[in-house]
Amino acid sequence: MEELARESISLLARSASHADPPQLGSFGAVFIMLKSALGAGLLNFPWAFQKAGGVNTAITVEMVSLVFLISGLVILGYASSVSRQKTYQDVVREVCGRAVGQLCEVCFCFNLFMICVAFLVVVQDQLEKLCISLYEAVTGSVEEEMPYHWYTDQRFALFVMCLVIILPLSIPKEIGIQKYTSVLGTLAATYLCVAVIAKYYLMENHAVIITPEHSQGVSSWASMFSVVPTICFGFQCHEACIAIYSSMENQKLSHWVVISVVSMFFCLLIYTLTGVYGFMTFGRAVASDILMSYPGNDVVMIISRLLFGISIITIYPIILLLGRSVILNLIIRLQRRRRGIVTHSFESRCRVVLTVIWISVTLLIAMFVPDMGEVISVIGGISAFFIFIFPGLCLVFTMQTESVGPRLRVILTVWGVITIVVGAFIFGQSTTIAVMELFQKF
Repeated sequence: MEELARESISLLARSASHADPPQLGSFGAVFIMLKSALGAGLLNFPWAFQKAGGVNTAITVEMVSLVFLISGLVILGYASSVSRQKTYQDVVREVCGRAVGQLCEVCFCFNLFMICVAFLVVVQDQLEKLCISLYEAVTGSVEEEMPYHWYTDQRFALFVMCLVIILPLSIPKEIGIQKYTSVLGTLAATYLCVAVIAKYYLMENHAVIITPEHSQGVSSWASMFSVVPTICFGFQCHEACIAIYSSMENQKLSHWVVISVVSMFFCLLIYTLTGVYGFMTFGRAVASDILMSYPGNDVVMIISRLLFGISIITIYPIILLLGRSVILNLIIRLQRRRRGIVTHSFESRCRVVLTVIWISVTLLIAMFVPDMGEVISVIGGISAFFIFIFPGLCLVFTMQTESVGPRLRVILTVWGVITIVVGAFIFGQSTTIAVMELFQKF
């Protein structure tokens, strides 16, 4: 997601001619793909392994999902080469038509909005643990003895952080901080993976319950598929892949397949190791945010919390900028049709108002969401559009216009339809889970 933001901003700043020659090598493409995928989604994987019913089931679902993940990347690269477009939305609009392109923009904006909510939920969790760590270090008391005050509540701390740090960073029209912070998410994810593995082997006692809650029947199948939204959120780099593909020197499809496979393999390795060892460490008691399962005074995990916290605080304004640009462009187009001209002051007022509304709404949602798992269910459902549905539609539409053999055309069209159906199922399942959990709260 960090690289999605960086690449998208770079593309927004380019001229319409796209005259810059592609110069990205193979190693650089793999590294940027890893930066795109690795991030805050890693925190949810041990909990997803627990929900799926154990290590074997979760890894099986991961491997099946990997086929569709790689397929989506390859299809998008092919669609980009056919349409000669360099952003996800432009490729979908060019290949699938204006209506599907508009749906893509809506999903893109809503996806960014929910990612901002997830980021604030993560920050709120880390603020809670950091406050406990600070209290224990200063007073020498334990967490259970910590008195409650409104000014020590993590929700108040989150509000102050949004007001003092995130809002000033988000208001400017252009954000240059991504030049220096785009690698932080990858660093935090890699550090957490190593830390979780080390913590497991340093434990004196591994007596935790790792047997699945549902071993058979409908409930076991539902539990198995519940890991899919987390996989979609964690491996989500498809929105950035077209910008990466367009920047590569070697844009042969066979070369792009290799880049996609290698990138997804390394992501799979890091996500699986974290999921396995995090689940084996805490068993059924693992939290939806793995960092919340460790004690507040654990120095190794304090470093991880700080890395994720700083990464999210710096990337949130960039995600906001991308979502705001979609809405702001729509408002400017409407204003130009009505008045014929758009003044700089009007654009500035709209930018500030949209920024304040975006931060306020995401903050309110984050404050009252009990855990990260519920947000992941929503994001995973929206991600299904970018990983499954839109690539499937692109494949089906390109097969209607490209000159390929009749047998290959049928095979690829069928695969595109399968991808769309799988994506629709994941979206429906994720939405159902989110709605059911919402009703359970009330």
